[in-house]
Amino acid sequence: MTITDPFLSLSARTGRFTYGAPRAAGLSEDGTRLLLLRSTGPEDPVDRLHLLDTATDHERLIADPAVLVPGRTGHRDDLPTVERRLRERTRLVAAGIGTYAATADLAVAVLTLDGRLFRADTATGSCTELPTAGPAFDPRPDATGRRVAYVCDDALYVTPDKAPLSPADGARWGVAEFAAAEELGRSRGHWWRPDGGALLAARVDESALPRRYFADPASPGEPAEDFAYPQAGGPNADVQLWVLGLDRTRVRLRWDDAAFPYVCAASWAGDDEILLTVADRLQQNVLLLSAYPATGETRELSRTTDEFWVDDLPGTPARLTDGRLLTAHDTPEARGLALDGKPLDTTGLQIRRVVGRLRGRLLCETTEGDPADQHVHLVDPDGGAPVRISDGPGTHSALAAADTLLLTSADADGTRRRLVLADGRELPLADLSAALPYRVVPQLARVTELGLPTAVVYPRDHVPGRRLPVLLDVYGGPGFQAVASEPRRWQLRQWWADQGFAVVTTDNRGTPFVSPDFARAIFRRFSRVAVDDQVTALHALAERHPDLDLGRVGVRGWSYGGYFAALAVLRRPDVFHAGSAGAPPTDFRQYDTAYTERYLGLPQDNPEGYAGDCLIDDAPSLTRPLLLVHGLADDNVHPSHTLLLSQALTRTGRPHRVLPLPGVTHMTPGGVNEQVAQAELAFLREALGLTD
Repeated sequence: MTITDPFLSLSARTGRFTYGAPRAAGLSEDGTRLLLLRSTGPEDPVDRLHLLDTATDHERLIADPAVLVPGRTGHRDDLPTVERRLRERTRLVAAGIGTYAATADLAVAVLTLDGRLFRADTATGSCTELPTAGPAFDPRPDATGRRVAYVCDDALYVTPDKAPLSPADGARWGVAEFAAAEELGRSRGHWWRPDGGALLAARVDESALPRRYFADPASPGEPAEDFAYPQAGGPNADVQLWVLGLDRTRVRLRWDDAAFPYVCAASWAGDDEILLTVADRLQQNVLLLSAYPATGETRELSRTTDEFWVDDLPGTPARLTDGRLLTAHDTPEARGLALDGKPLDTTGLQIRRVVGRLRGRLLCETTEGDPADQHVHLVDPDGGAPVRISDGPGTHSALAAADTLLLTSADADGTRRRLVLADGRELPLADLSAALPYRVVPQLARVTELGLPTAVVYPRDHVPGRRLPVLLDVYGGPGFQAVASEPRRWQLRQWWADQGFAVVTTDNRGTPFVSPDFARAIFRRFSRVAVDDQVTALHALAERHPDLDLGRVGVRGWSYGGYFAALAVLRRPDVFHAGSAGAPPTDFRQYDTAYTERYLGLPQDNPEGYAGDCLIDDAPSLTRPLLLVHGLADDNVHPSHTLLLSQALTRTGRPHRVLPLPGVTHMTPGGVNEQVAQAELAFLREALGLTD
């Protein structure tokens, strides 16, 4: 389909307005240097590596893909499979340098391009290709930068050796398994010991897992690709952790991995100690363990238990430099922090993430008041009241090292990044991305007795008193907040509004950052609470906004939002009159273990919940127009989910439409999402009886 709409075309060319913006920033341990990735401008997708010297405010180019690998395309199909999938799971849309790893002083950075390994000396700007055993993935330098560990063909290597450090035993070494990378927030599988004499490495045995296959028409003549998939109720990958010495010694770390199979995080706390965070299968118990690399023995430092599930709080559990243990401390109303089990003063806050340390205090991203806003606070580990260091509404995030702070602030007027140095100077970071075409100020409100966060976006030319069809733009699932003061996410919603809709977005119970009780209301059943909340929010908004025409309501979403869109028209056709469902997980018995079981439990223990959340048996009840959209290269929500629902609809004689997207993954990169928007628009206008 040819893109002709000016906004959609611009969004496609600019990577949804991200090309040219700095990302993946990292500060040296003394705060004097900053590495970042950025392309040359708003229509250049190829990220390059830059170094900023905070003393001189001078920025230098360190690594340019066009120089290192002339003629490279940067296309996802040119990457090793494991790297391609990691980019999908981290929602990385840019080409060029996807990620890098550096020494603590940022003197050395390492990266891969199309499977080739490069080592950059940031002081001189020289970048050297290192010989490898084959296509390299996830390179990591030791503390000195002289040796680099990398993964090739599921084995772990260390330069300059050509023989793998890991044994050839049929397992995958040095990588994160599907559950860790997709659902647990751990994207890596090897870690250098501080003295460089050994590596902690994950050993992943996926032999018990079923295989999933792709035969994608976007790659004619290519063999079908397959991968191991941990399906709800079935086996997980067997994950072990080993200390692999460069002298070829091997020690396995031992804990009760039958009871605690998930490795959520790992790090060295010195040459003689490793810290591990492990979880049980239902993630109701999470342990912080101290491991002794010489013997493999472990001991429990802390245990977090929850009758629902333990929500991950990034930055915890951890041990401070003085030895105290930092853990999450949840009440029904708020997410907080505790040191050695004693709650810290975080009154009025929801802690979202512990970023690091600044001037002796904990640097935290928080909610204070309106959950649409994200702030930055300093929390005193010795009990003082928290101090907010971000200004005004919006989405604020932070990074710190020594006394240097990188503060990023985004609101309706755009995004600003500034380095605040120890001497009080402020340095802005250059942003070469395209200006956002719309200044969107959604009308935010908390509605119903539940305080559901909502937003309404009207057409820019809307005349009060003119009734508008409603488009519910929804996600509605765990782990993602849709109603947030981040300007980029409102751009497409404004485009939808300008097509003649009042665009409504609601965060129902089950979504994050309101309170633990709010998030846990979906325990053991997704569908009931989500539908009820979205319907009651629509009616509450219609009382505040008389121009909302609830006689014409369309719903659209992707992933869990696609699940909700299909669910809405199948079960509440009295409210929802048409649905566009993108990549919907139609049967959670076919979805992955770590995500699904966290909320629904095991299928054999909660058969009613799984059956109640499955859409297949609802097929005969379809009376409203439904469009199903799915990428045929999606390894998160496999295309079989849409196929199963479409087959059930066809068998029962229920008309519907299917839009397959050859070569498209779960994240719909580049302009594909904009092309889909055109198809969705035509469908929704027809389904809701709209005329030009």
